[in-house]
Amino acid sequence: MDSQKEALQRIISTLANKNDEIQNFIDTLNHTLKGVQENSSNILSELDEEFDSLYSILDDVKESMINTIKQEQVHKSQELQAARQIKDRVTMASAFRLSLKPKVSDNMTHLMVDFSQERQMLQTLKFLPVPKAPEIDPVECLVADNSVTVAWRMPEEDNKIDHFIMEYRKTNFEGLPRVKDERCWEVIDNIKGTEYTLSGLKFDSKYMNFRVRARNKAVAGEYSDPVTLETKALNFSLDNSSSHLNLKVEDSCVEWDPTGGKGQESKIKGKENKGSVHVTSLKKHTRSGTPSPKRTSVGSRPPAVRGSRDRFTGESYTVLGDTAIENGQHYWEVKAQKDCKSYSVGVAYKTLGKFDQLGKTNTSWCIHVNSWLQNTFAAKHNNKVKALDVPVPEKIGVFCDFDGGQLSFYDAHSKQLLYSFKTKFTQPVVPGFMVWCGGLSLSTGMQVPSAVRTLQKSENGMTGSASSLNNVTQ
Repeated sequence: MDSQKEALQRIISTLANKNDEIQNFIDTLNHTLKGVQENSSNILSELDEEFDSLYSILDDVKESMINTIKQEQVHKSQELQAARQIKDRVTMASAFRLSLKPKVSDNMTHLMVDFSQERQMLQTLKFLPVPKAPEIDPVECLVADNSVTVAWRMPEEDNKIDHFIMEYRKTNFEGLPRVKDERCWEVIDNIKGTEYTLSGLKFDSKYMNFRVRARNKAVAGEYSDPVTLETKALNFSLDNSSSHLNLKVEDSCVEWDPTGGKGQESKIKGKENKGSVHVTSLKKHTRSGTPSPKRTSVGSRPPAVRGSRDRFTGESYTVLGDTAIENGQHYWEVKAQKDCKSYSVGVAYKTLGKFDQLGKTNTSWCIHVNSWLQNTFAAKHNNKVKALDVPVPEKIGVFCDFDGGQLSFYDAHSKQLLYSFKTKFTQPVVPGFMVWCGGLSLSTGMQVPSAVRTLQKSENGMTGSASSLNNVTQ
């Protein structure tokens, strides 16, 4: 029975996916049909404008030539009219020297125009040569280090191509681009070569669509067949619902706020008082014989939106990420404010207690930076400390290989390995952060850098493990 259910679920899932593909195909057809109608109308309008412009030019040339001919006619007529009055001016003395040949003739052929060349040009008038669509080669495309390199080629050589235009957009849908996608195409114009690299991207979507077209001096050609490249990366925000009250939390920033707890506590107490009154009134209502309404946790604190856990309290100035890591390799970076007195960066199980500090339990791993009274830089786990004899970097990169049981910390700029834990994660982990007298900012949506992938395969003598902390206590 279970196998039949699973088979039926697979069939339903396949049908749903296929229906989604068909709907996207229909949307594409409708969009293309609408585009044909709009583009045809635009081209016809442009053609009318071009011919009107030609007619206007011909009319101007015609008018100019007509004026020239008329001026020549007037000039010759005046000359001949003047010559006809010669009889009135002739004397006996001048008659012997008089030339009876007119100064002008009636010939006007020098003002005739040969339109044969222009007529031939007009007769050979044809549509512009349009470049063919390029072909994107997915094998030659590369996604690495939060950069995407797209490579393409022309189906045949075309020496009239001036440049290429590439368009891209982020999406969470695999396969062909969707007409009704929520994001617009971004345009990169004037690309002279047959490849282009987009760098410094934040991979906050699962995929990216790409398409390219060629352009000559006059017009752009058809788009290439689009390609979809995978750009998955870990994206998470900080969980404000369970953070310590003395931490001011935004999506990717956390800052120590010494006055935050008092204001929040008064608000919470006020809500609790209102809740207790509500419970009393319900109890009185029940005693009167009216059936009590169905309720779950009347008068208690509402459950957290994310994680459904208690806030960190006491000296555990902690905030966790809102996304659990259950498999795979992931990377993120953390930068501390320059005047930050103390902070920790690492991961923890979601079961980390509300009084627990990062690195002081067997459910959390971190590196800790302290500049209060004395400077310390150390790796921590299960209340064991390993001092790190390396400078504290401006920004720390965190690499978590859940399946491989590895948590490594790097200088985010130089990719120098700072420390590496080796363990076996038995539960999903979440990014964890502690901050006191200062603040932290996060960079997520990052792929594991190539340099980190290389280094974590051949770690040097700095590599440690959780067990290596057992000989040092705090």
